[in-house]
Formats: sequence, structure tokens, C-alpha cells
Amino acid sequence: MFFGLVKGEARQGRRMKTIRSVLIVEDEPLVAFDNEHALEQAGYHVAATVEDYDHAVSVIEDDEVDIVIADIALHGDKTGIDVARHAHARGLPVLFVTGACPVDAVGMAVGCLSKPYLPRDLIAAINIIEARLDGIEPTHLPTGLRLFGQSEGGSNDQLS
Repeated sequence: MFFGLVKGEARQGRRMKTIRSVLIVEDEPLVAFDNEHALEQAGYHVAATVEDYDHAVSVIEDDEVDIVIADIALHGDKTGIDVARHAHARGLPVLFVTGACPVDAVGMAVGCLSKPYLPRDLIAAINIIEARLDGIEPTHLPTGLRLFGQSEGGSNDQLS
């Protein structure tokens, strides 16, 4: 008999994770590396880490991605906003991680985490988004996280 966790399974024990696979869209190599490392340490599968729109769209189309974490400024002509529009059209949640959250992000992303942020704040933000997707409103947000839209029983545009 086996009573341990299989690598990648939910550690809460009560429910399986809704978000398992993450696409990181970030043009700053050190930030991308830190995000990738933190997410892998937290048990997430990083589908890819890319720095431009074309590669992000390719991963969204080809891989199973549960959430897109995107910076606004990217290499090339298109931005993280363009990535978010594409992901949103495919039904994928998007979390912006950026220095300045765009005003028009509300319609295409579930939230925005302001840079600079700690790795634990990124993990907490994903956990909160996952809970929200499961219909559970958060009681506390990590520093710099702003959630958009309204879930059952929640309020609009929460900022911690």
C-alpha cells in the first residue's frame, strides 16, 4: 500500500489542483528564471518560459496550459496584453506580473501582481486564483495582488 504523494499531485490532500501547468511569458531572464524555479519548487509544471507573443501563442495552441503568467513588456511588436487576449479567447486565466497594471486588463485577466514581488507572493497569487476558479473567495491577498471581476460572493477589483 502507498500513502505518500505522487510528485505533482495536490498537497492539500482534500482536492486535486485545478492549476497544474503554467506558461511564463517574461522578457527579463532573471525574473523568468526566478518564476520558473519558484513554480517548480511549489509543484507546478512549467509548460514553457517564453519572451515573446509568437512563442506564447505557439505554447498555448500546442500544450496543455492551465494559466498564463505574463509580463506586459515583451520582445517584439506585440505585448503581454496581446498574449492575454489570445489566452482569454481560449478560456485560459491570465495573471499579469508587471510594474504597472494596464487599465484595460480587467476584461482579459483574472488579476495583476505588481513587480517587484516575492516568489511566495507569486505562489500565493496562483493559489488564490485557483481557489477563486473553484468558487472560493479569498480572505487575504498577498502584497501587490489585484484581482479583477467578481466571483460568487466577492467584490470587484480587490487590492491588498
